[in-house]
Amino acid sequence: MITTRTALLTALLLFPLPALAQETDLSTILDGAETIEALETVVVSRDGEIIAERGYRGHSPDDPTNIKSASKTVVSALVGMAIDRGLIEGVDQKIGDFLADDFPDNPDPRLAEVSVGQLLSMQAGLAPTSGPNYGRWVMSSNWVRSALAQTFEADPGGPMLYSTGSTHLLSAILTKAGEDSTLNLAREWFAPVDDFGIAGWDRDPQGIYLGGNQMAMTPRSLLAFGEVYRSGGLAPDGTRLLSQDWIDQSWTSRTNSHFTGDGYGYGWFLRKIGGQDVRYAWGYGGQMLYIVPALDLTVVMTSDENSPSAGNGHRDALHALLGEIIASVEAEEDTAAEIAD
Repeated sequence: MITTRTALLTALLLFPLPALAQETDLSTILDGAETIEALETVVVSRDGEIIAERGYRGHSPDDPTNIKSASKTVVSALVGMAIDRGLIEGVDQKIGDFLADDFPDNPDPRLAEVSVGQLLSMQAGLAPTSGPNYGRWVMSSNWVRSALAQTFEADPGGPMLYSTGSTHLLSAILTKAGEDSTLNLAREWFAPVDDFGIAGWDRDPQGIYLGGNQMAMTPRSLLAFGEVYRSGGLAPDGTRLLSQDWIDQSWTSRTNSHFTGDGYGYGWFLRKIGGQDVRYAWGYGGQMLYIVPALDLTVVMTSDENSPSAGNGHRDALHALLGEIIASVEAEEDTAAEIAD
């Protein structure tokens, strides 16, 4: 019996009608997704090839959109790249090696114990600057010092305290370690990925790019970023951008979201959807990047950035849509297997 993926794809070429039927199923799913009111785009890629995409209500996969907190995952990748280049020693390096000059006077002794990895996994212990605290934080004159001056709600390494301030500290660390702006580092290090691009990105009063929010990318660009992880750290031309070890570390659950119960690694949420292990980036409003490793599947969904996605059920609707996409892809595989038999 033929079992290799190459043989299955060959079988689909020889017997195109069943494959076409599955493609139609996926098309029907995306057509039906228009009923999800805040949804703006969906892009579905398999094995590095876009197999379906939609824009709803005048939106296009080629238009830049604010990916909100999905940008935290981009910052996490840049930290991994900096570690691979030796600019940061590793996830256990203390943040004081980079940010001691911005520590408050007479700091809590625990601040000296906070590590790069704890910022990545939202386990620094500092009071969050997200949610109701976000506005006050970004109105401060120095966002780095303000984030470092937050009181400790838990010990470093404790429960997840979701905070954009933590990711912004990572952007400040990257700026110092890389001796360049975070935006320039991203453009340089992701240069081998032709479709990757950051169309806009806010900065703090000191000129440091905001780690974890207000980053504009097209859905296709976000997909290209996700493909680097899906492919094991490689650019389309085979250039290694991220080590497999960093991807494995990033996709290892270190804590859990208080709101969803989902696992959280280094900038990635982890959960099962449609029976598959899924890694996903999530931004306010429903800016989603999903990777389903077992199916070589990468999916981007973008939504109205001004509409919430958690309490109103929109995020759950997007998860359910991914579940339908997964089922369609699995059905295609089953059809191919039957043909191969």
